[in-house]
Amino acid sequence: MELSEIISTDAVRAPVKATSKKRLLQDLADMGEQVYGLPSALVYKSLMDREALGPTGVGRGVAIPHARFAGVERMVGLFMRLEKPVDFDSIDRQPVDLVFALFAPENAGAEHLKALARVSRTLKNEAICAKLRSTFDPSAIYAILTEGKTEKAA
Repeated sequence: MELSEIISTDAVRAPVKATSKKRLLQDLADMGEQVYGLPSALVYKSLMDREALGPTGVGRGVAIPHARFAGVERMVGLFMRLEKPVDFDSIDRQPVDLVFALFAPENAGAEHLKALARVSRTLKNEAICAKLRSTFDPSAIYAILTEGKTEKAA
């Protein structure tokens, strides 16, 4: 599964001003409604419910919030490059500035896991993250995220 199958050019935002984790999740929910027509309140509740299970801040300034819920017809994603990092209760306690949200159909099992793995591999690559952090241009960010197969992590 390639990221270009999950995310579209209009699903990338930068720079995003977020002041807290809660505000960031609300911004993602609102963006999910704008880009994919998903109900903002449902997206927000689903993301908050998932965060209650354990934070999705995976370390090194990266968060991958994700949720499964009714109303999503296929795996879709959103990406935000934050203007300033925010505390996200990450496993390494570092603030987050790169956020890739994934929304999956309620019954998506393996597909959801494959997408999470693909996003995780991409954002574990230090060279890719450095490129993402070097720009606030959404079209450049989209190109970086979707530029073919992920290289081995540096």
